[in-house]
Amino acid sequence: MYRSHTCGELRAAEIGKEVTLAGWVQKTRDKGFMVWVDLRDRYGVTQLIFDEERTPKEMVAKARELGREFVIQITGKVIERESKNNQMPTGEIEILVTNLEILNTSLTPPFTIEDKTDGGDDLRMKYRYLDIRRNPVRENLIFRHKVSMEVRKYLSEKGFVDVETPYLIKSTPEGARDFVVPSRMNEGQFYALPQSPQTFKQLLMVGGMDKYFQIVKCFRDEDLRADRQPEFTQIDCEMAFVEQEGILNTFEGLTRHLLKEIKGVAVEKFPRMTYDEAMQTYGNDKPDIRFGMEFGELNDVAQHKEFNVFNDAELVVGIAVPGGANYTRKEIDALIDWVKRPQVGALGLVYVKCNEDGSYKSSVDKFYNEEDFVKWAEKTGAKPGDLICVLSGETNKVRAQLSALRMELANRLGLRKPNEFAPLWVVDFPLLEWDEETKRYHAMHHPFTSPKPGQMELLKTHPGDVKANAYDLVLNGNEIGGGSIRIHDRKVQEQMFDYLGFTPDEAQAQFGFLMEAFQYGAPPHGGIAFGLDRLVSILGGQETIRDFIAFPKNNSGRDVMIDAPATIDDSQLKELHLKLDL
Repeated sequence: MYRSHTCGELRAAEIGKEVTLAGWVQKTRDKGFMVWVDLRDRYGVTQLIFDEERTPKEMVAKARELGREFVIQITGKVIERESKNNQMPTGEIEILVTNLEILNTSLTPPFTIEDKTDGGDDLRMKYRYLDIRRNPVRENLIFRHKVSMEVRKYLSEKGFVDVETPYLIKSTPEGARDFVVPSRMNEGQFYALPQSPQTFKQLLMVGGMDKYFQIVKCFRDEDLRADRQPEFTQIDCEMAFVEQEGILNTFEGLTRHLLKEIKGVAVEKFPRMTYDEAMQTYGNDKPDIRFGMEFGELNDVAQHKEFNVFNDAELVVGIAVPGGANYTRKEIDALIDWVKRPQVGALGLVYVKCNEDGSYKSSVDKFYNEEDFVKWAEKTGAKPGDLICVLSGETNKVRAQLSALRMELANRLGLRKPNEFAPLWVVDFPLLEWDEETKRYHAMHHPFTSPKPGQMELLKTHPGDVKANAYDLVLNGNEIGGGSIRIHDRKVQEQMFDYLGFTPDEAQAQFGFLMEAFQYGAPPHGGIAFGLDRLVSILGGQETIRDFIAFPKNNSGRDVMIDAPATIDDSQLKELHLKLDL
């Protein structure tokens, strides 16, 4: 037995007991006649004392050999600590050591294994196994475990069955790029790693499984950012004999359960908003509704006033910044510079100060009068003391620009509180979106999404107007889940493939197995997939998923710890019938 107790559980009630502990040396302090050692495991830290009067001399000598991160086992007696430490759970006691065993030595770590470390991101990723010993990282991984267990508990109690689906599947042309795997036994042919288990979970519905879920790894070969990794984890779910309302109610329940059990927060309201409303009011399809600053469209009160910047614009739109009338000219200029950055792309910004005395001061005073600004304030909901920020241009671009500004201002004003949660369903997405590069429509979600009832015929005449029977769950400005009611009829699915530009042969080659299955009594079905990494990070009060993944990739998609991806031996390439011309 390496230990009788962990390093985080001993209290004053155990004084007098003989115990055995094991863990890593956090630090040592040698006072000459006495040596103190902080011993750490994942449960906490316990102070050890080696006293020349009460500890065997050879044990004291051994203690002086200890370095940071040595792995040791000790036996000793729990005694009352003279200088108590109220900042740590074990701070009332210490262990008077009678025996010390060094289980393994350690090199000096490249950074300190402490909450506030001196290691940068790249260094800590290279030595991730050391980083995991730090409290913040370890607690994030334990937090992720708790969320996963609550998901399993809730769905299992609701009758969902956890079913594994394959990782080696067929590559499909829709969606992001696939990671492909060459087949040694089938020369010139390749598997793909799944971007999602989409077709398999639909086949499970055909198989009568009724309610399926899986916490599953998925893979997409796409550009990375803070909330995206080449491999990620989904809570993947599907239900048969269900309509949209049933799915929304079920997964509102899951979200309520997680917020209550994990965060102690009770959330009753899950507002619903159409995609069109979200774009018009917030400029994006995953709005953060914890704060206001809703868009006010100003075309009818700002155009035809000799200000050609607005007159030539497709859309003139503004937001009211709470308390912004106090901004200095330097602060406003900094905002203008911010929206002009390439990442945002605005050409400029018009502002109006709504002063506390009821007067207005604007960057376009010579084109507009106070009566005009009163109308602008009404449209944007601006109150005395607020600042109206106005952008103009092409509708889709200017909405995205103003949305970015809204989020930036909310961050600066402290309006995005990490322990405040505001869920929202966004529904009625467009079924298709136009791709300028390929000059054709693509499925906005995926080609198995059903149109809203009664809209199939519109595909022939007005494909861009067709709404999808699809829905996204948004939490604090982040999409945490998305899904749809699926097509379950072969003829309808064939029509959809035709509208998306698949020839009958291409559709058969890619998805013939699914359409064949639809001929054997496929039930109506639909589902949703949550991004577990993103969900956990938001519940944890952060927005960077990498902090909640045990062994993440960097922004270039590399695992710098194991140095992957890497080249492989020529003999392996030959076995796989591959030849690289470098």
